[in-house]
Amino acid sequence: MSNLLRGGRLKSVREDVASFTSSFKDDLVLTDAAIRINQAHVIMLIEQEIIKQSDGVALLSALKKLLDNPSALSGEDVHMAIEESILKDTGEEVGGNLHIAKSRNDQVVTAIRVLLRKQLLNSVNIILKMQKSLVETAENHINTLILEYTHLQPAQPVTFAHYLLSFIDNLERNLQRLIQTYERVNLCPLGAGALATTSFQINRNRVAELLGFDEVLENSIDAVGSRDFIIETIAVFTLISVTLSRLSEDLIIWSSTDFGVIDLPDNFASTSSIMPQKKNPELLEIIRANASRILGDFVAATSTLKGLPTTYNLDFQQITPYLWNSIKIVDSSLIILTNLLPNLKVIADISEKSKPSFVAATEIANLLTREYHIPFRTAHKIVGTLVNSLITKKLTFVDLTPEMIQNTSKMFSSCKIEISAKQISFCINPQKIVGTHNVRGGPAPVEVKRALSAKKKQIKAAQKTLKNLNQKLSDAKKNMELIITSYLSSDLSSNVRFKNSKM
Repeated sequence: MSNLLRGGRLKSVREDVASFTSSFKDDLVLTDAAIRINQAHVIMLIEQEIIKQSDGVALLSALKKLLDNPSALSGEDVHMAIEESILKDTGEEVGGNLHIAKSRNDQVVTAIRVLLRKQLLNSVNIILKMQKSLVETAENHINTLILEYTHLQPAQPVTFAHYLLSFIDNLERNLQRLIQTYERVNLCPLGAGALATTSFQINRNRVAELLGFDEVLENSIDAVGSRDFIIETIAVFTLISVTLSRLSEDLIIWSSTDFGVIDLPDNFASTSSIMPQKKNPELLEIIRANASRILGDFVAATSTLKGLPTTYNLDFQQITPYLWNSIKIVDSSLIILTNLLPNLKVIADISEKSKPSFVAATEIANLLTREYHIPFRTAHKIVGTLVNSLITKKLTFVDLTPEMIQNTSKMFSSCKIEISAKQISFCINPQKIVGTHNVRGGPAPVEVKRALSAKKKQIKAAQKTLKNLNQKLSDAKKNMELIITSYLSSDLSSNVRFKNSKM
């Protein structure tokens, strides 16, 4: 318990108890935000004539000094440490009023939101960089064929660019989630007090404006007692981590000799301590494993909240480290993958792999349905029987003849099949197969080019949104700094006032 709180209701506290409940180390990341919150609050107290301007100027001066040199802080938590430092600097007559009309409860959650919104915008920027990396890499592989798998079995040929587009789309949804989360994070709880606001006539809108918030988080109980914005944020980062884990899993499997789809760059791989031939995807394995850690953070945070009564509980301080941990891990994983992807070597020759895997089967069935109006389910049985027969004879579609198709089709249909060897050759050519899949969202190069062009525009629009959001925060910070500078440089006898604007 802070020395400020001793001597009243409680006379003393055990040091081991104080150490056990202290959140100071975890709070250090909030130092800058916590000081700026106090600056905004003091400006509002001056403007509302709740404190004298001379006292407010003294408080702003002490807070500015602390902002320039926060390393001297220590104590139970960063919020009480700031108040103790200001009291030491200004004396109790002035510093004792810093805490008018606010509580640690509303300060803590406001500081978290101030820092979190910056973290969210930084993460948005990192995702945009990864999307850009994916687009640029995909543009180099529009005609690069790979086999895609379902159930880890060869399924159909696609292009590597088409594969990368799937992650561009996935990240786009997560980008939207982050921006939507930002909108709910960027609400100001300050002024809610411990849980019931205050009898002082404060201006909560003004504080929100000074700190660059979009609005006030109105209900005071909800303002101090809700941490759903933390759960929502960790949930989004959990979704992102799942995406990155699945991408990493693909690359791990595909880099194995058995699959031989990609080759990892040497500086993103490692080797064995005993087996000199090994090229291990350890970096990707760490990214895959980290998804479990983030999921654990989400479960831990949610489990902590679910049984709490309304308003403030100290359990809240145990949740915040999960938030920062999740963001840090996901951001670092995104950065690693952003740098890795352009350096992948794709092994594009799938001709030999496609033969024994019969990946052209669907296209032959489509041909029978399209050209001879055989119901697709019947065509499916015809081709399935053909595949089984060829496997038995240790043959592939390269050995398929029109007579084989005609003879097998008679088992299921009375339709006369007059397919040619040329048609068969076209159907089993992976490049031709991919080229015919030119419907929206398909792997055909023409469609992939269209999609990549659209993604570039999408990324550009998101970058503009990000710039505007950052600019708003920057403008608010500069405006408050200007007000503080003006107060500190003003002649106190002139009783300088600054107009507050409506949000």
